[in-house]
Amino acid sequence: MDIELVRNDLHRVRVVDADPIELDDGQARLRVDGFALTANNISYAVFGEMLRYWEVFPSAPPDPGEVLPWGRIPVWGFAEVVASRSPDLAVGERLYGYLPMSDELVITPGRADERGCSDVAPHRAGLAPAYNRYQRTAADPAYRADREDLHMLLYPLFFTGYLLDDLLADDTGADADAGLADARVVLTSASAKTAIATAFLAHRRGARVAGLTSAGNRTFVEGLGVYDEVHTYDEVDRLPPGLAVVVDIAGDRDVLHALHTRLGGDLAASLTVGGTHWDHRPGTAGDLPGPAPVFFFAPDRITKRSADWGRDGLDRRLGAAWDGFADWARGWLEVHPLAGPDAVVDAYRQLLDGRTDPRLGLVCTLEREGRDDG
Repeated sequence: MDIELVRNDLHRVRVVDADPIELDDGQARLRVDGFALTANNISYAVFGEMLRYWEVFPSAPPDPGEVLPWGRIPVWGFAEVVASRSPDLAVGERLYGYLPMSDELVITPGRADERGCSDVAPHRAGLAPAYNRYQRTAADPAYRADREDLHMLLYPLFFTGYLLDDLLADDTGADADAGLADARVVLTSASAKTAIATAFLAHRRGARVAGLTSAGNRTFVEGLGVYDEVHTYDEVDRLPPGLAVVVDIAGDRDVLHALHTRLGGDLAASLTVGGTHWDHRPGTAGDLPGPAPVFFFAPDRITKRSADWGRDGLDRRLGAAWDGFADWARGWLEVHPLAGPDAVVDAYRQLLDGRTDPRLGLVCTLEREGRDDG
């Protein structure tokens, strides 16, 4: 069972109930036990063509006579190996990684070690390694069984926030000349979980953090205690002068233009991270005052820090920061479980339309009775 949507019409959704795929030698079947649905997944759809997200999980063939470009949005979650014809995965292993909105996934495990394995299926060749990798929970220092929901909902977004703040705080790398470590951090879509993680980390290291959000989410954002100032999108002119870096998670060109105009020569850098305001992006990249926006691609920062610190060193630093964030997040995040395709599709559409309470963490599962796991 798969949930698919039209790539250029994100409101158009279908549920495909196909027979299980027969395993070939070298393949393994994963039962998708749960996945998180957040604004980050909307960004995957918005940037799907540019960053090849649509290629990770091919969609079912179109209906007869249909030419619509269907696709499957990647999500983060947990899965169990329920059948294997691969020496690299044993039945019963629990994995964490990139999954489709489906009830199962067939992968071709490769590049395996004690930490995990990668899907080396031909259609995933050339994609960012971080998106092809599956972590064995038994060997994951960040994993705890009692916080799987938090891990699905927040860990990938926290990881992005950690890498973002690491870039902003780095006073030894190529960005040191821009003065990012001393700059005020201005986050759009301040209620989004990636923004919250970035704000938490920047605030903790002593940076001044400003958040832009909708009027409806303002009270929530202010109550988090990690933003030094909070403004609605029509209050950009209230931002005080001073060296700043914009971290744009909304992807709203009008807001971005207002920020660049307001901050002017004080703007050290402008980073594009997401597209939560996916349906409101007028304007062009060339009409923005100040430095041109640069897309922040998290896997590139993973590659750099893995080279600098080794992957074990990165994991240790990340794990220590994650423990503190996860404990703090329990104070405001309300986990909201969803079961079955109808509930998940409805929640997806609410998220797409910006009608989801930012306090809620949507943890989803698709159920199909009578499945043969062999």
